[in-house]
Amino acid sequence: MNPLLDITRLSNRYFVMRHGHSLANQQGIIVSHPENGIPGFGLSVSGESQVSTTIPPDSLLDTSTMIISSDFKRARESAEIICKMLNCKTAIHFDVRLRERNYGNLELSTDKNYARVWKMDKNNPDNQSLGVESPNQVMCRVSDLIIDYETIFSGETLLLVSHGDALQILQASFQKEDASRHRSQQHLETAEIRRLILSG
Repeated sequence: MNPLLDITRLSNRYFVMRHGHSLANQQGIIVSHPENGIPGFGLSVSGESQVSTTIPPDSLLDTSTMIISSDFKRARESAEIICKMLNCKTAIHFDVRLRERNYGNLELSTDKNYARVWKMDKNNPDNQSLGVESPNQVMCRVSDLIIDYETIFSGETLLLVSHGDALQILQASFQKEDASRHRSQQHLETAEIRRLILSG
């Protein structure tokens, strides 16, 4: 289920960023459906501040960085702030494959329900209980994005702006771990930027 499994080397450098603290985080609810996440639930005031201070001084990110983002408002606003800070030469590209994991029937419920789903994920990478998008489904879409950009670009630095679960699962893909083990990957805080290195 992992498109990166047989790949040993990547032509581009990949950084990931989790969106800044959002209004959904502030309210403690799950917002994973496009009809809610695209037009609403953008960054909180705290989130805007987080993103504005997130680039480390020794970062490899610069004006040549290509930013690829989820089209959800909280990710889109984060990407726009970073793009301005870096004075990027190219416009942000929005890719639906970087959207939040779809949490099905748990939409707009308390974010304490994340833990319920993650517990089921551990035993089944195809977990679709309560209508959620399975870890394997997410792994396929986020990894396919990497495969596509490898065919389009070479020697570029790409910053992928996305969401907690999608990036946990992408990290598992880079480590060539089973999708069911996504919660064993190092957690990304809101607005955190991290470089991904493909496992040999």
